[in-house]
Amino acid sequence: RSLVSTVLLPLLFAPTVLFGDEPPSVDFAHDVLPVLRKRCASCHTNGTYKGGFSLDTRETLLKTEGIVPGKPDESEMIARVLSDDPDLRMPPEGDRLTKEEVGLLRRWIDADAPWQSGLSFARTSYVPPLAPRDVVLPAVSDGRANPVDRIVDAYFAEYEIARPEPLGDAAFLRRVSLDLVGLLPTNERLAAFENGQRPNKRELLVEELLASDRRYAEHWLTFWNDLLRNDYVGTGYIDGGRKQITGWLFQSLLENKPYDQFVRELVSPTPASEGFVKGIKWRGNVNASQVREIQFAQNVGQVFLGVNLKCASCHDSFIDGWQLEDAYGLAAVIADKPLEIHRCDKPTGEMAKPAFPFRELGDVDANAPKAERLARTAELLVSPRNGRLARTVVNRLWDRLMGRGIVHPVDVMSNEPWSEDLIDFLAADLVAHDYDLKRTLTLITTSSVYQSRSVVLAEEPPATDFVFRGPHVKRMTAEQYLDNVWRVTSTFPKGTARGTNFGDRGDEPVRASLVVADPLMRSLGRPNREQVVTTRPAELSTLEALDLGNGEIVAGLLARGAANVRREQAERSPAELAEWVFRRTLQRDPTPEETVVAVELAGDPTTDAGVADLLWAVFSLPEFQLVR
Repeated sequence: RSLVSTVLLPLLFAPTVLFGDEPPSVDFAHDVLPVLRKRCASCHTNGTYKGGFSLDTRETLLKTEGIVPGKPDESEMIARVLSDDPDLRMPPEGDRLTKEEVGLLRRWIDADAPWQSGLSFARTSYVPPLAPRDVVLPAVSDGRANPVDRIVDAYFAEYEIARPEPLGDAAFLRRVSLDLVGLLPTNERLAAFENGQRPNKRELLVEELLASDRRYAEHWLTFWNDLLRNDYVGTGYIDGGRKQITGWLFQSLLENKPYDQFVRELVSPTPASEGFVKGIKWRGNVNASQVREIQFAQNVGQVFLGVNLKCASCHDSFIDGWQLEDAYGLAAVIADKPLEIHRCDKPTGEMAKPAFPFRELGDVDANAPKAERLARTAELLVSPRNGRLARTVVNRLWDRLMGRGIVHPVDVMSNEPWSEDLIDFLAADLVAHDYDLKRTLTLITTSSVYQSRSVVLAEEPPATDFVFRGPHVKRMTAEQYLDNVWRVTSTFPKGTARGTNFGDRGDEPVRASLVVADPLMRSLGRPNREQVVTTRPAELSTLEALDLGNGEIVAGLLARGAANVRREQAERSPAELAEWVFRRTLQRDPTPEETVVAVELAGDPTTDAGVADLLWAVFSLPEFQLVR
């Protein structure tokens, strides 16, 4: 690998690979937040910023230099809470922080100061609407008639933002293929698209990709497996405390089941779809906030409504207005017997009454059998008066395609969107077209703004006061990365996960979404799905970098793959092989300098080891791993 690291990588690697730390173990919501709220918030939040120190958000905390993540001894917060100087000490009056509280803050800062997603101490006057809202579309500008463009163009004009530059054909083909079916185009498809002369060839490409039902289903299975915490092995499967919904989910995606029907069948389930609402029955004693009934409330609220009921499953929420009775009211819908409310894991003696979180939509009859209560809850979820359901799912799709939601984070739908008109239009359009998710994907991907170059961000945009300037760069998922490595190198795994045999696949190789995760897939970011996962890590972890650069699984893949590539491309010269690899993986020709180095790596004549080095170098590029 020495030639790779000294010759090819400095030439090709862009400085966009970010190394993040492993997730911290400190519990911010339950341990740190109460201390900040009780001891610090009155002087340093919501317009009161004594000493110029703001705790409104993590971003303001860093900007006002209150802490140095990972370095408690260099953090002003720690210095102030320990100081005896009456002009510096915090809090300035009353009891000092206890030794335990100071130690907790130190451990929190040492763990890089994790923060509750969406939390801000600053109050907002924004109240998200529940009812659907009709949007009057702005006038067409410069012939950009797609409704998404009409709204975004008016937004750009209002904020005096220049439209991002359009993508070329090859870059668009790469992006939309990865986004809609998860696969890179073949060299033949790339050449045909670049040479195509039809003026509507991009719209036809989107139509073609979405009509590829199996590829679409196998790609989006990853998205929905994460959201619905569906997996093939893991906690609960050994003793029957958990049930797959894979067959039902795959068929639903294959036939593009209307989203309202999709939700109905999950919440008021059939035997094939009941694994989601039943959650996981954990072995042994668990906290009251993790019993199956509460899991139902948390998961339904998060997935379909963008509501965080996790804090409210233990006590009244610290971060929003949801209360303990809201979480228990939804939990009681699925309870087989009276459900006692627990506050901070202690029984209160009160019994929960079945209720929908947005009670203005209707009631759930506490005396009805469980099946009827679930059916009523599903009816309220998909009610035409419940605009939150459609807003939540179109926001998730926008986030997946554009790199950031219209509302951010995607699980805090009470936050203000950067464009109310855009999210309300997409939501209303989804409902008006029979909840057809492919219709929403078509609207977005055929827009000029989707087909624009990604914006370059110097830092993570703030959760509030965000200004949209264009698409953001996304990382390939673990499944996308492996699917495409397998295809380029013809190194497909054999078989699929238990319970996921969907019949004759013809010439289609197995997809990563159908395979039990191995250690490489885990390090690439595939979660264990014991919890709902709505977004995967945006940065490259140290473990992932090590596995991609030096791991046994990658080394084995490339050793086999190099032999396959040499055999399948035997008629090509080393320079022609380099061109084939670049077009197959990056959808572009190599530069003359890249060709020289690639040939030096592959050898002339080529060798298995040399081609493996070339493949390793290209697969390691941010240009390959990112969806730009």
